[in-house]
Amino acid sequence: MSLAISLCLAFLFALCHGSHSLPAQRTPHLDVLLPNGNFEQVPNKSNMRKRQIIGKHSLPHWEISGHVELVSGGPQPGGFYFAVPRGVHAARLGNLASISQYVKVKRGLVYSLTFGVTRTCAQDENIRISVPGQTNELPIQTLFSTNGGDTYAWAFKAKFDVVKITFHNPGVQEDPSCGPLVDAVAIKEILPLRYTRGNLVKNGGFEIGPHVFNNFSTGILIPAKVQDLISPLPGWIIESLKPVKYIDSRHFEVPSGLAAVELVAGRESAIAQIIRTVAGRNYMLSFAVGDAQNGCHGSMMVEAFAGKAAFKLRFESNGKGAFKVGRFRFRADSNRTRLTFYSGFYHTKLHDFGHLCGPVLDSVSVVMTR
Repeated sequence: MSLAISLCLAFLFALCHGSHSLPAQRTPHLDVLLPNGNFEQVPNKSNMRKRQIIGKHSLPHWEISGHVELVSGGPQPGGFYFAVPRGVHAARLGNLASISQYVKVKRGLVYSLTFGVTRTCAQDENIRISVPGQTNELPIQTLFSTNGGDTYAWAFKAKFDVVKITFHNPGVQEDPSCGPLVDAVAIKEILPLRYTRGNLVKNGGFEIGPHVFNNFSTGILIPAKVQDLISPLPGWIIESLKPVKYIDSRHFEVPSGLAAVELVAGRESAIAQIIRTVAGRNYMLSFAVGDAQNGCHGSMMVEAFAGKAAFKLRFESNGKGAFKVGRFRFRADSNRTRLTFYSGFYHTKLHDFGHLCGPVLDSVSVVMTR
């Protein structure tokens, strides 16, 4: 009897102490470059015809269809120049060509893809991204960055434990090799949002967002809702025709924390969120406006709406990374209030008038007041 009691006590003692020494650990969320996502693992020379890749499985970790080229950055035949800032190689998708890869995910969770893409020939080039059950086409006519093409983010909800991610060129040009240049591809699991105590705005500091490349970033363009029903910037809706740019503190100046949003296309890039309020109650809206220290300068203004109430926060930028905080009171008209922000003016960089930039928005907060 005493032996049995001793064994039970020993088991309980080991169980209690074991629970402290071996805590339950959650599998780290996915936030990484796809296998050969930068296309630096090249096909065998026997599977290359000049720059064209021959064979469905010749590009390591990718499945190709149609005219796909492996190109190197720098000057190209015909007077073109391809910028490949994150390495040496990139994939060029010709007429109706595509590249795809199977990725292991968790069913029911939201994932964001970050990828560098730029047009190479035609003005009207698009790129189509798809996973099982979701397909969207992004226009890439407008260039928002001056050094290395643009980087986009696109989000999807996984319906299976393994999904096939496909990049496709839906266009047909006279030159069959013409099409978008895909530079690098990464994936990130978007963690569930939580409210910050006292703040009715979710992700008001834009701390939760898509994967950001470590070695080079010109900011990440977040597409409009009409092109991406699931936002890579959780909590927020891109309501306009043009995207907004997600910027991080490692490569840009942001007012607070790790990230912010740059309104790069004036009134054509607007960001919004619907918050819970109580009709008839008073609230305080606050947000920061600044510049990213990226050469964007001049008289900036962010216009904000809280329901029917309108506010304007003016900021004079010298392009040195300064910012300004505004606070505004409003009374809620209903139990749901839409917050909307957009730039009042169009801006270009100080030494590059051909590319758009804009004010930086950060630290959005709404609290109830008496």
